Amino acid sequence: MIPYTWFEQACLRIAAHIKRTPLTFDSANNWYFKWENQQVTGSFKARGALNKVLSLEPWEREQGIVTASAGNHGQGVALGGKMVMASVTVFVSETAVPEKIQAIRNLGAKIHTVAGGYEAAECAGIEYAATTGSIWVSAYNDGQVIAGQGTIVLEDQADWPQLSHATWVVPVGGGGLISGIAAALKSDQGKGRDARVIGVQSQASTFMHRLFHLGKQEGALDLPSLADGLAGAVENNSITIPIVKKYVDDLILVSEEEIAQAIAFAWHNYREKIEGSAAAALAALLQRKISGRTVICLISGGNIQPGVHQRIVASQG
Repeated sequence: MIPYTWFEQACLRIAAHIKRTPLTFDSANNWYFKWENQQVTGSFKARGALNKVLSLEPWEREQGIVTASAGNHGQGVALGGKMVMASVTVFVSETAVPEKIQAIRNLGAKIHTVAGGYEAAECAGIEYAATTGSIWVSAYNDGQVIAGQGTIVLEDQADWPQLSHATWVVPVGGGGLISGIAAALKSDQGKGRDARVIGVQSQASTFMHRLFHLGKQEGALDLPSLADGLAGAVENNSITIPIVKKYVDDLILVSEEEIAQAIAFAWHNYREKIEGSAAAALAALLQRKISGRTVICLISGGNIQPGVHQRIVASQG
């Protein structure tokens, strides 16, 4: 598990390099929103990636950094590499969003495109790192990455202590974000041990959902999804699996249509541009799949293709 001190150290390590993103309240619905779509690189992923890269020793940085990404994590790692003057190589799927890949390139990283989906890119990246002796930075299966994501909790608790006892609604892919949120709240030194943490995935990619409910990934759907950042299988030995099982209260699914509706809702009601992965959490609220006490919804990112966003907003009225 992740020591609570790691979250505190991560807050100090990355504070000068990230944004303290807005937390707003929708009084009509009793919903709080954490707008990580306004984070540097447009996603919460910068928190974990920067914490990991900045924690590396100089000799590790000299070996070069390798990762795999659907887009957002790669941008965070590339930014971190630029800060510490380390070379970064990012393995991406041939189906990755072109704008996200170009953003990684713009930050100075090298791109390796792999046939197949995210899982294929991840496997290729792990093999490349092992072969070259580079430092592998997983998007989720890494304690320092998870600690960086959990800084969201400490940041919000400082200003809104009541959220320590709320229901946190979190989009889930490999589980790095929800592991950080849940562990920061519920570990021994956490201040939110009575909080509820609910994960949300798309019905198009159900790997962590099956791990949570059935203990296995076999039979999980892996279809094209608006929530591309949540897609793909989870490493079998990922530390996120026991963390999610210990601290997360439930993991639910939403449809692709519900995700599209949430993207449009965020724009029409809050004037916020959010990507499909972030919209999964909002979709669960809009469909009244989350009930009970005060709710905080994590809007994880805003890196959606402009044309896709325009089409969805127009089609949803």
